[in-house]
Amino acid sequence: MAIRLYRAYTPGTRNRSVPKFDEIVKSEPQKVLTYNKHMKRGRNHRGIITSRHRGGGHKRLYRIIDFRRNKKNIFGEIKTIEYDPNRNAYICLTNYQDGEKRYILYPDGIHIGDSIISSTEAPISIGNTLPLSTNMPLGTAIHNIETKPGKGGQLVRAAGTVAKIVAKEGQLVTLRLPSGEIRLISQKCLATIGQIGNADINNLGMGKAGSKRWLGKRPKVRGVVMNPIDHPHGGGEGKVPIGRKKPLTPWGHPALGKRSRKNNKYSDTLILRRRIN
Repeated sequence: MAIRLYRAYTPGTRNRSVPKFDEIVKSEPQKVLTYNKHMKRGRNHRGIITSRHRGGGHKRLYRIIDFRRNKKNIFGEIKTIEYDPNRNAYICLTNYQDGEKRYILYPDGIHIGDSIISSTEAPISIGNTLPLSTNMPLGTAIHNIETKPGKGGQLVRAAGTVAKIVAKEGQLVTLRLPSGEIRLISQKCLATIGQIGNADINNLGMGKAGSKRWLGKRPKVRGVVMNPIDHPHGGGEGKVPIGRKKPLTPWGHPALGKRSRKNNKYSDTLILRRRIN
């Protein structure tokens, strides 16, 4: 992905960079594969804010993505590569031989006109989906990985991410995930060959606060500049430290580093090494 850099014509263009969208074919999304996405704005069914700093933003149509890839033994042709406002990865419109159309995640290196297939005997080529069985060799780069057979891909779906097959033993496959976690997955689970495209997404610069507002993110205020009644870090004369051993949330719970994973979770036995961060 190419990146467009700006000169400092205005304060908003200083340190601003945006993608050039060279890989994207300009087209309207398929109407049958979209529906109106209701913006929750961080509120629950009672209208009470449960997640702060959300609201506003541009309207979005939700594209229905085929994470299951359960169209077996039918070839599909890549027709378009499109932008999806609901994720940082691009998506591809696939036309199958039986006439059905579906959106899939855009694998890096795939081109318009290429053919893909989901099958147990599919060749090891970019965009194909097959089980993590003996047909998939060690060291294969994969994405959109299932955790339970038939549930659909849940792992490695963000832009630029990729996982690799480390080992195979019995009915389990050892994967190295993008976070550094090494985890066991059933060989019956499906995965797609290749790396997710749009890998340079993290090299972009917003340039101004309005760019965040377009994404539906509202401003944040640091706790150290609040009053003591508003935040545990607040109070003091001038610029002072938080005055505590560890950072806290506004409600007094530990923040910045405390593990939030549940104890004795069902998948603990499947994790061989925890993620790095």
